[in-house]
Amino acid sequence: MTTLLIVVLLGLSAIAFQTGRKKALRATAGNIAPLHSLPTYYGTYVALWVGIPSLIVIGLWLAFEPQIINALLLAALPGDVRGLSPAELGLQINDIKNHAAGGITSSELSPRLQEVADYYLGLRQNGLLGMTIVAVAAGVGGLAVGWRHVTSTFRARNHVERTIRVVLIIASSIAILTTVGIVLSLLFESIRFFAQVSPIEFLFGLQWSPQTALRADQVGQSGAFGAVPIFAGTLMITIIAMAIAVPIGLFSAIYMAEYASSQFRSVIKPVLEVLAGIPTVVYGFFAALTVAPAIRGFGEGLGLSVASESALAAGLVMGIMIIPFVSSLSDDVINAVPQSLRDGSYAMGATKSETVRQVILPAALPGIVGSVLLAVSRAIGETMIVVMAAGLSANLTANPFEAVTTVTVQIVTLLTGDQEFDSAKTLAAFALGLVLFIITLGLNVVALRVVRRYREKYD
Repeated sequence: MTTLLIVVLLGLSAIAFQTGRKKALRATAGNIAPLHSLPTYYGTYVALWVGIPSLIVIGLWLAFEPQIINALLLAALPGDVRGLSPAELGLQINDIKNHAAGGITSSELSPRLQEVADYYLGLRQNGLLGMTIVAVAAGVGGLAVGWRHVTSTFRARNHVERTIRVVLIIASSIAILTTVGIVLSLLFESIRFFAQVSPIEFLFGLQWSPQTALRADQVGQSGAFGAVPIFAGTLMITIIAMAIAVPIGLFSAIYMAEYASSQFRSVIKPVLEVLAGIPTVVYGFFAALTVAPAIRGFGEGLGLSVASESALAAGLVMGIMIIPFVSSLSDDVINAVPQSLRDGSYAMGATKSETVRQVILPAALPGIVGSVLLAVSRAIGETMIVVMAAGLSANLTANPFEAVTTVTVQIVTLLTGDQEFDSAKTLAAFALGLVLFIITLGLNVVALRVVRRYREKYD
């Protein structure tokens, strides 16, 4: 039903566009000179009158439909079920919804609750049908209103551009508010964590063992929340990855942009970018089954002690994965450098290599810094490769042949499964996330300073 509704609304918008455009042309007998705006603006104006009311109806329905249906479902429950505790009542409601959806329930429903499940299913179907009818009706009504406004003197371009500006402002506001919400959620939960664990212990402690006892009568550890081993593991793997990705990616970008023929570039660049489309779990398998044993065998041949899971294996494979990010973005940035800079350098007698080093790379530095920053963020945020190749051990070591872990891996580990958000163990994930956010913000600030310092030469 939802797919059909989208198809119908898209078709109705296309009809509205053609209708508005043709009416504007008919108003001036096909001569667009007397029109205030181009015919496409009139068509877009009518299409917006179809799409916006329909989207408002769908948005309101998606926002309020769960509350309305849950209230009706709760009213249809038998009195003995409504008298259950909140936890038991929630379990019964989930069983009813799962039964209506054909899923698995925790226990067999009584005939009365099966009737309630059928009633719930009918509510969902009728609500969806009603939303479809109202949305289509709103679109048809909007088409009529927009079509009526189309005249040769109507300022369609002004209205369309104003509407698009409002849409862009709303989209920007959503992005900003989402960022603010993420930061505030991390901050508030981190404050709860630091009320139980000292920030000094978290930031400078050398032992990480977040297992804690959940009840007073339960045997368990008191927990150790020194995050230095996690930060050190993240830094080590990131440095190894960037040591592989940045030189190879940057050199390949320079070669493809300045030295390679167009035929070679058209083949090698898509092949290189295939690396970006490989799932990270495949890289993890490659690291665990191929790279890690090879490193262990090489190290043992030299008389070194190498763990089966090591930071070096994870860093090497992660660097290979990140190469396309650096290469593709740097290649685009280098190609965007004005040809006049190259010509001026050649006119002064510089060679191609001198032009690349002293003219092209400084001019493309802002974009190159951006590509490297994106690669660093990608390396810091990677999880699957680290889990499969570096392990989960929070070891404080500078030896890349030993097993380590990273911040993102620990966040996933702490929040896996059913968790309660009152213990320091679970809240530690938010504190780790906050530190990771601050580090990423610091990288952005440093990158902006570098860009501004060197960009002034080419303004």
